Amino acid sequence: MTSPLVLHVRGVTGSGGGPEKTILSSPAFLEKLGYDSLCAYMRPPNDSGFDVLRTRAEHLGAPLVEIDDRGALDWRVIRDLLRVCREKKVAIWHAHDYKSNLFGLIIQRFWPMKLVTTVHGWVQHTSRTPLYYFIDKQCLYYYHTVVCVSEDLRDEVLTKKVANENCHLIHNGIDTKRYYRQKSVEEAKKELGADPNRFLIGAVGRLSPEKGFDLLIQAANRLIKKGHDISVWIAGEGDAKEALQQQIKDAGLEDRIRLLGHINDPATFYQAMDLYVLSSLREGLPNVVLEAMAFEAPIVATKVAGVPFLIEHEKTGLLVDLDSVDELESGIERMYSSPELQKSCTANARTYLEENYSFERRMQKVAALYDQLLERSPVADSSLSGATSERVLS
Repeated sequence: MTSPLVLHVRGVTGSGGGPEKTILSSPAFLEKLGYDSLCAYMRPPNDSGFDVLRTRAEHLGAPLVEIDDRGALDWRVIRDLLRVCREKKVAIWHAHDYKSNLFGLIIQRFWPMKLVTTVHGWVQHTSRTPLYYFIDKQCLYYYHTVVCVSEDLRDEVLTKKVANENCHLIHNGIDTKRYYRQKSVEEAKKELGADPNRFLIGAVGRLSPEKGFDLLIQAANRLIKKGHDISVWIAGEGDAKEALQQQIKDAGLEDRIRLLGHINDPATFYQAMDLYVLSSLREGLPNVVLEAMAFEAPIVATKVAGVPFLIEHEKTGLLVDLDSVDELESGIERMYSSPELQKSCTANARTYLEENYSFERRMQKVAALYDQLLERSPVADSSLSGATSERVLS
């Protein structure tokens, strides 16, 4: 008997963002739970940055469908996605952004399928995003199932007249069997060419204002002036790169603060960090914090969105107030000065992650939602510890 097919749909430019970690990791887990998958990405033709996602999809064994998207008025995108739905007999359309939400509603008129969407967060602010986010939120009411990755997002979605029974909280998760420390900090620093004796602060994310990297640079500048032997390396691409590079140059910190751009091996980078810092002003439930926890890097993070549900202050990391250089400086300095706090937080964080944010468990919950929509009996995954023939939503 053929397994139902789930089509994950999203529009991206370049290498995408945090949701790709969830989308591209899903097919391998869903296969064990009785679902086939395709990951359909709408992207500009000849976008060289998309090579990163092709490579990642191949590495994760995620079947990829690429849809040429020439802009807002290119309705051929809908034609091509409809053709995929018909040819592959898609049972569930799983949208991941405003465009895939809108197109799912249109395509369902011509192909019968259940509509599921994941709300990853409305964090990036540009001249166009207010319109995009308005469209996104208006579509939610018409979807059979809405998945929210953090408590604050679920609260907001419920204000959009989405029925409580159709709105589900399922946190992001991480594959703890793939993400774990394999190198010492010293070994990883050597591999990256970092000073083995200097305290390395790391950060990962899109270079855009909502990530607060300018605040992190200011805090680092203050700490260096105090005489603390630290460096800051930030991995990621984005529109704010030029402004951040100028800020670093103006402070005379080119030898201490580096913008790494996109890195192919974030695992080694995480393992080289003496401290991971999340300085964001807006987030959903950031995968980068999950990754830092998995690789046992101590964490200082702002109290943004779902982060306080991940980080328990002084137990699994340190939490600081939003949009405050003073708070970032204080949190970093405290963690820098206390190897005992670093050690206890990393051990506690790894344990908490394994118990509460397993990607296996996340996908069991997602598959349970699919089962409900299709009125289908669950398929047990014998590879999961304690797996039974029943999947649980909460």
